[in-house]
Amino acid sequence: MNTVTALHSLRTKIESRTANLGVVGLGYVGLPLAMLYSRAGFRVTGFDIDAGKVDALNSGRSYIRRILMEEIQQLLEKEFRATVDYSEIARMDAVMICVPTPLDEHQGPDMTYIESTAKAIAPHLQPGQLIILESTTYPGTTEEVLIPLLEAGNKLGLKHYRDGRDEARSFHVAYSPEREDPGNTAVERADIPKVIGAPAPLSGELAGALYNSIFRRIVPVSSPAAAEMTKLLENIYRCVNIALVNELKLLCLRLGLDIWEIIGAASTKPFGFQAFYPGPGLGGHCIPIDPFYLSWKAKEVDFATRFIDLAGEINTAMPYRVVEALSEALNQRGRSVKGSRILVLGLAYKRDIDDLRESPSLTLIELLRKRDAEVSYNDPFIPAVGRGRHYDLNMQSVELDDLGSYDCVLIATDHSDYDYERIVRESRLVVDTRNATARLDQTNVVRA
Repeated sequence: MNTVTALHSLRTKIESRTANLGVVGLGYVGLPLAMLYSRAGFRVTGFDIDAGKVDALNSGRSYIRRILMEEIQQLLEKEFRATVDYSEIARMDAVMICVPTPLDEHQGPDMTYIESTAKAIAPHLQPGQLIILESTTYPGTTEEVLIPLLEAGNKLGLKHYRDGRDEARSFHVAYSPEREDPGNTAVERADIPKVIGAPAPLSGELAGALYNSIFRRIVPVSSPAAAEMTKLLENIYRCVNIALVNELKLLCLRLGLDIWEIIGAASTKPFGFQAFYPGPGLGGHCIPIDPFYLSWKAKEVDFATRFIDLAGEINTAMPYRVVEALSEALNQRGRSVKGSRILVLGLAYKRDIDDLRESPSLTLIELLRKRDAEVSYNDPFIPAVGRGRHYDLNMQSVELDDLGSYDCVLIATDHSDYDYERIVRESRLVVDTRNATARLDQTNVVRA
């Protein structure tokens, strides 16, 4: 099959919605992506190593709060199905990989999920297939990690496509970073441009054809590494600016100034300023992690990312600063953290979602427990929390029945469901990290 024929064939399948698409990793990124393509008429198969997720989806149940059960049932009506059987990769025309990329214990990239996924896919690769990595990662991952594993593990001796290489003995690879923002309903997913980088123009054209069938704009770049770096820049930009306002918040607390008032005033400038807001630390899968990915990669070329590293240090230290402020507030009321009953409001990493990934609330609870506090939490979206990669809490959300029985109520996530007027009125002490109580009588409120 020549390259023109291959490109025409896949484009024809895409245009007619007859292409078989696989999505590997059915979490906060992969499942919405699978739904997007399925709704557009494509035949989509979801792959995951978690049999519980697979069984839930195939039974019409959702495990992500913002995705309704009715949406999963509609997905099944469109012939979507999930599986743990990677041999079905062989039936796919294109496969999009959306697996986690966490940090290891040394704050370096943990490539376990990408590596295991590549090894699972490789034996079932077929000529002309398109494999796209969407996971956030460091520049070079696609060509240095993914491609070698796919080439080494496939049974047909296939190589990734390069200009001049026999397409009939090749598979295609591209990188297109996910741009998922849990809880954001202001921007439709189809309106979020897709950046695409590929090792060869033909592979980039195939990926572009696939994404262009759904997304209103695609943004081709020169290589997978350029696309990988684009994603890191987007999130490091936020990380650095959040670190700046976090540090300014600490300064304003010492100066007796209100950082939220100041940000509001600065936001009236119609040019040259974008508002970022302080908090108890960074959460989510990308912003707390991506700077460390780039810092790790920079060491390979003997480059010190001092600015990025400093931002990471400031943001990582914020939960410790909050606990110190809470301790000081209790001390001023004749109490110590040890033995105090503390209620943490909000476990999710940001408002009105059920996503725990890298949430600063988890760190806050662990720090308070280490100081022998009696800690409870409430989160309307997270009824229970067990064990994760970096925590083992084994807790259940408590009711907000008797706020006055707690020595301190710590507002860690400003969910819209909370009645902050009641919380301030009925609590002995409120430590507010989100400015949720700004418009209320604050005689018993401490900013942190």
